[in-house]
Amino acid sequence: MNHKNEKGVALILALILLLIMSVMAVSLMFLSQTETWSSMNYKLMSQARDGAEAGVNAAANYIINTYTPPSTSGTDQLSSYNNNVSPVQYPAANNTNHDVVLSTSHAHKASNYPVSSDETAFQNAAQGTLSAGNVAVNYATSATLLSQEQVLPYGSASYETVQTWRITSDGTIGGVRAADEEVSAVLEKQVTPVFSYAAFATGSGCGALNFGGGGGTASYDSSNLTLHSGTPVVNGSQANVGTNGNLAENGNPTTISGNLYTPRTGTGSCSSGNVTAWTDTGGHVTGSLVQLAQPVVYPTPSAPNPVPPTGAAATITLNNSAGDCGTVVGCVYGTGPISGGGNGCPAGDFCLQPGTCPPVAPVSPAITGPGVYGNITIKGNVHLYNTIIAGIDYGCYNINSLVENGGGSLIIDSVYPTGTTTATDGSVVMNVAGTGFTTPVDLTGGGLINNAGWNPALFQLIYAGTGTINVKGGANAVGVLYAPNANLSFNSAGGNWYGSVITSTMSDLGHAQINYDINLMKQAATVSNWMLDSFTWRKN
Repeated sequence: MNHKNEKGVALILALILLLIMSVMAVSLMFLSQTETWSSMNYKLMSQARDGAEAGVNAAANYIINTYTPPSTSGTDQLSSYNNNVSPVQYPAANNTNHDVVLSTSHAHKASNYPVSSDETAFQNAAQGTLSAGNVAVNYATSATLLSQEQVLPYGSASYETVQTWRITSDGTIGGVRAADEEVSAVLEKQVTPVFSYAAFATGSGCGALNFGGGGGTASYDSSNLTLHSGTPVVNGSQANVGTNGNLAENGNPTTISGNLYTPRTGTGSCSSGNVTAWTDTGGHVTGSLVQLAQPVVYPTPSAPNPVPPTGAAATITLNNSAGDCGTVVGCVYGTGPISGGGNGCPAGDFCLQPGTCPPVAPVSPAITGPGVYGNITIKGNVHLYNTIIAGIDYGCYNINSLVENGGGSLIIDSVYPTGTTTATDGSVVMNVAGTGFTTPVDLTGGGLINNAGWNPALFQLIYAGTGTINVKGGANAVGVLYAPNANLSFNSAGGNWYGSVITSTMSDLGHAQINYDINLMKQAATVSNWMLDSFTWRKN
């Protein structure tokens, strides 16, 4: 075989292999460089997005903690804005409307806010520079007002302007390898129903809600009823309960006709080191155990204003004598119907005239009257009622303490406008101060009788303190109790409670049933805490 023609093949093969290896080396080098640049780009984009998120949080922090929203008083008037559109416009005149915007000098959107001091403060708070290693990340932010309205939170004497803002922030890194990221979020407060549970206990411990002895919950709908007639038909659903702690049930048939809402989890034994959602020794929850994302916070109501008096001079015991009222203004001993020559208060009973109430809407007048009482002990029958001024059916009572542990009753009445025979149903609100009392309200004698109908919103008992409230349901006990810091002991003598209760702890061991009126969802509102949500981001 002639091998002369194969001379140099090894060299050629070596050169080809060297070429292939060189190409592979160059490819690997470029791939490595691409990965390096990709990693750097991702790092820069992440740093830019972190800067943009810092801008969102800086703007939110300013709005939550420093900014003062428009109101019906002062120079920044709510009426100057067009609040019927989204985004909100300023000025309100349609031919010159512009979005309401707070913006820093380097943000994409120009500022348009009527209060220059707020513009300046926002610019100082919502832009800046962050250091990330050897990189400087700049952020600039704008906030557009999407909506605003005035709401009177339940139990408060002051209106609150509730707003929703869309915050947009740019995070930028300059230089050869520049990066620009945009982050947007919504900052909002929500108007939510106050009485959305048959009972809610704000306490976080074991047995914050304690049902036993055949007690429980059911529901009805007062919007389908005719006032002053019949008895509501209750059903076994929608009577939810909630607590920031634990529900304890014992005794059969102790039944919660609905769901249990709590941030706690698990069932079984409860201890301070292990607070479970539900401890059951014979009871029943017909619905589900729903875990709340966080504890529910109910705002502490405003203190009574005017402040009720305290001490011996402010103490009255209402038994069965005309002299029991003493010199207390607004206390009337009844002599019968006006048509028969009486004073309009039932003969032998006592009537306490209502007093000062805040306006029920920004344009409505406040109701004035006596209605400020100290320490009241009830041994006879005492009537509370609403008044009618400028078309408003509303009556307020500011008291320090109320004790009814004899044979008398607290009776909530409707009023009859002059010259008519038709009852007008309006809200009766009792604000309790409780100064110097560990048990500022004790209604365990004849109980509470609400003749105003089956709408619980027509009698509202409000207490801001941390004492104990003892209540016994009468045959027609209809009302709501809002005392988020207090302890409630609920008893029954053949009667149930129609309405809703919000307290720190609640104990119902007297076979009383809380019949929740689902119509309360529409009756009263409160304002949630600020929430930052709906995050989106994109590369500019």
